[in-house]
Amino acid sequence: MERLIEGFRRFRASYFRDHGELFADLAQHGQSPHALIVSCCDSRVDPQLLFSTQPGDIFVIRNVANLVPPYDPSSGYHGTSAALEFGVRSLRVKNVVVLGHKHCGGVQALLQQTVRPTGEFIGPWMNIAWPARERAIAAGPPETHQTLCEKEVIRESVYNLRTFPWISEAEAKGEIRIHGWYFDVGRGELLAMNDHGGFDLI
Repeated sequence: MERLIEGFRRFRASYFRDHGELFADLAQHGQSPHALIVSCCDSRVDPQLLFSTQPGDIFVIRNVANLVPPYDPSSGYHGTSAALEFGVRSLRVKNVVVLGHKHCGGVQALLQQTVRPTGEFIGPWMNIAWPARERAIAAGPPETHQTLCEKEVIRESVYNLRTFPWISEAEAKGEIRIHGWYFDVGRGELLAMNDHGGFDLI
């Protein structure tokens, strides 16, 4: 905890001091981010660091394996869906990005399952990606499954984004764009999903 406290003190003494006007403006006028990013909660993948953004630039949703669940307006708890609704309908972001990454622990755990996972929270959550797992296993030999599944998870989440009526309608009107990106942690490379579902180096 001391590292965190020391880190805050350095932030307060340097970054906050140098960007005081920005924080005052954000406090007075609120946020108006241009992009919403659904990212994995993996500590190696920090969207604000990766994209060199300032406070107020991006609205970030982080969860296990950067998953977007299908549209389901039931009475359950829907943290990711609620954040999507706020970002798209209230903040009116112009871009929604699903940011997956290499060496994803959630995907690795999913691939180790032989039946749909169970449990209190992680198992049911990772069930969202079960179709991605099945496609990855069918697409190549075992040594390729991890990377294939990580990319399939991005495709699945992009597909699920479009099941939200207010996202698909906004996209059809040209008010919002949807992107699938893949970050290679070891190489420091970023790939973007193209119109054919493949990934091209940015």
